[in-house]
Amino acid sequence: MEEHQSVNFMRLLSDESGCSILSEDSCVYHHTEIYEELPSSQAARHRKQGGWQTCEAEPGRLPRGAKDKTSTQPLRNLLLCLQGKREARNRRNLEIRSVGFWESWRRSQSINRKRVWAGVRGALSSLLPWQHVLHSIEGRFGVGVKSYFVFLRYLVYMNLLHCVVISSFILGPTAFYGRGNNKPLTFEDDDSFLDFFLGSGFLERSPVFFGYYTRGSLNLTCLNTPLLYLNGVLAILILSLIMVVRRTAVSYKHMRLLGKRYSVNVSFKIFCGWDFTIQDHAAASLKRSFIRNDLKLYLEEQSFSLRKAQRTLAQRVRLYTLRIILNLLVVSLLGGAFYLIYFATITSQSEGQKSGHHWLVSLILQYLPPIAITSVNLVLPHVFRKVSSFEDYSFTTQVNVTLLRSIFLKLASLGMYLFFLFRADRQQCWENQFGREMYKLCIFDFLASFCNTFLLNYPRKLLQELYPSSLLTRLLGKQRFLIPDNVLDLVYHQTVSWVGVYYCPLLPLLGTVKLVVMFYIKKFTVLRCCVAEQRMFRASSSSVLFHFMLLLGLFMAVATFGFNLYQFALSSSCGPFANGASVFNVTGVCVDSLPGPAQSAVRYLASEAFALPLILAEIVILTSYVSRGRANQRAIERLKDMLVMCSSDKRFLVKQHTTMLRNKKRTQKARTTDAGEDSSACQ
Repeated sequence: MEEHQSVNFMRLLSDESGCSILSEDSCVYHHTEIYEELPSSQAARHRKQGGWQTCEAEPGRLPRGAKDKTSTQPLRNLLLCLQGKREARNRRNLEIRSVGFWESWRRSQSINRKRVWAGVRGALSSLLPWQHVLHSIEGRFGVGVKSYFVFLRYLVYMNLLHCVVISSFILGPTAFYGRGNNKPLTFEDDDSFLDFFLGSGFLERSPVFFGYYTRGSLNLTCLNTPLLYLNGVLAILILSLIMVVRRTAVSYKHMRLLGKRYSVNVSFKIFCGWDFTIQDHAAASLKRSFIRNDLKLYLEEQSFSLRKAQRTLAQRVRLYTLRIILNLLVVSLLGGAFYLIYFATITSQSEGQKSGHHWLVSLILQYLPPIAITSVNLVLPHVFRKVSSFEDYSFTTQVNVTLLRSIFLKLASLGMYLFFLFRADRQQCWENQFGREMYKLCIFDFLASFCNTFLLNYPRKLLQELYPSSLLTRLLGKQRFLIPDNVLDLVYHQTVSWVGVYYCPLLPLLGTVKLVVMFYIKKFTVLRCCVAEQRMFRASSSSVLFHFMLLLGLFMAVATFGFNLYQFALSSSCGPFANGASVFNVTGVCVDSLPGPAQSAVRYLASEAFALPLILAEIVILTSYVSRGRANQRAIERLKDMLVMCSSDKRFLVKQHTTMLRNKKRTQKARTTDAGEDSSACQ
């Protein structure tokens, strides 16, 4: 029997061990022979023989330039058991004596700051509106439905910020310094209740629309109503761009981290997913629903991946042929929808201006384009969802494909409507006319959502509860919350708000009120009228798509705003740019009044010469971010390999320890047997 098999191998040394029961021979053996037999050591020798360079640090020591962040983390944030946290606290107390007063004070201050920030973040998160509602919705319907309400709340915050900007740049100066026309705002004889729906009459003369704002007593060269109005609208668009891009980047980062490369550990979800601090029965039910929904989603994805891998070549050919045919059908439906919008716009412009109609007929003619757009956006997404179900995608991919087709329908239908408005005859103060159209789109979209909930969904739910076995109930089926359709409604609303904010400055305020009411309407729809979806989908990828669609809507709004400024002359009879003023000559007068160096700097920033260094700077910044991302990806892969090697080392050591114990027992048994035989022979 070899010598190393008789070694008393009871416990391995580690950096965290304060004592050991190993003998000196065992330590020498551990650091020589067993260390060389570890899978990680063999892999390192293989890489060195292959010419690979490794940057593995010595055990217990950090690489050069690295920083031990665990020494500055609060103990409760460390992923350790209670005994491990006690040992970490003891190590920190020992390190304080060796590192010196300044370093120990710096670490303690860092820990205290992190504790304070954690407390502040916890307090702020508890103050977020609708937090309890979101938790209950996530527990009953999954994280996908919750992502819709989180997206809606995010839009409420954005519109509130827009209201602050409008108040600071437009409403505040106008209310404080007054207007050029100080005529009081009063009701007239021809004003009626229909003006609220049409945006005419009293509402057209109010601060809601572009024509209300004129030059007042604030008429300095670089501080006047036209410049403030223009800067307010630009500030809204720029802030929206920053917020949406940042949110999209964060969502994309989460999607990458939760992608296929980082698969869900089912055993961790089952054995370590429970929160043992829960004491309320309702909270326990919600937590159980969270875990069940996560497992359903994971099993759904794994089942689809297995079915996809088993497809034959003939099945793939048939599937791709079917997808091409279905996409041609989708294109045909989109063409028919655009023609319907064109017909409704032409009919409204030709017949709506004629007198002699009944007030109800006139109202319908005025709202004919919004009715056509809303009808198309209500029917076709259901058709797209049925089409995607035949294309054999995973449920998450089906949701995303339906979102892409539907958002193209939403934005393209709105773009077609704007194109027909641009081609219409220009009337006096055409900005107010354009603002009225955006106002009517916003009002009718809210009315359609309200009627859809309380005149269709709720009666349908009552019918299912009162007559569950009727034929009509079985044909209608159970209601489910359709995430793509509802998200598209939010994107459509926000796009209309961005497009019309220049012509209807109070549209963000109207949008904020509408979104808050819509939250409670959709909450009622989900909790009262809908049942949970049987198939879950990954909300991380759809969140990226939500914000990407919102970014497309913002680009559409910016393109519409720029096209109007460059292509059409502003009205000379109303608005802040009346009496021959325009966006370009007002800003030009302000620039000409600046000192010489400031004029040169502004003109250089607005010229084509500044575009080249700006593009180069963007390329450098993007290259640095891409390089850092690739380096982080390589570091993540190395850390994953190290985890695999650590697991292999543990299995190897356990196997080695078991073999040694078995050999030791066999040796002791053999010695006992030999001793018994010797004693028998002696007797």
